[in-house]
Amino acid sequence: MTDAIAFLKTRRSVKPREMSGPGPSPAELDTILTIGARVPDHGKLAPWRFIVFEGEARSRAGDVIAAVFARKNPDAPVAEIEVEKRRLMEAPLVIAVVSAIKPHPKIPPWEQELSAGASCMNIVSAASALGFGANWLTGWHGYDRDVLDGLGLKPEEKLAGFIHVGTPTRPNEDRPRPVLAELVTRF
Repeated sequence: MTDAIAFLKTRRSVKPREMSGPGPSPAELDTILTIGARVPDHGKLAPWRFIVFEGEARSRAGDVIAAVFARKNPDAPVAEIEVEKRRLMEAPLVIAVVSAIKPHPKIPPWEQELSAGASCMNIVSAASALGFGANWLTGWHGYDRDVLDGLGLKPEEKLAGFIHVGTPTRPNEDRPRPVLAELVTRF
């Protein structure tokens, strides 16, 4: 377990603009998604699902995002619309984790949403452990109902995050981390 602890202590997110191909192979993607589904899940409800954006699918999703942005920002310059169109194009793979709450008398939505968040973190960790760069992002398009509808989410579903996965193009620098003494109390 020492290797796992060392990995977790040094894992860092990689900016999508600092990723390129190749992305995960089909077998590696299957491993990443399997680990993404292996999270705390009170009641075994699987209150999440995954949407995989690879290849041309990233561009089609970008068309959805850009169209919604242009409609809601009619005075936006073409350059801004192009930025929105490329939202999912920097990394070769983007996995959307969809929070899909299942009504249950004993398991509140909050616990189910936390399970979706755990799934996001497992996907990031699995991709990183396989040697890829990974980053969990949202952004305005992750909360906009018109974008979510255009990406195929059901009305009752939310987006927990877009996980961008690719090969890092440069060494990744760490960032300052919280000081435990400022976060930990004892009861």
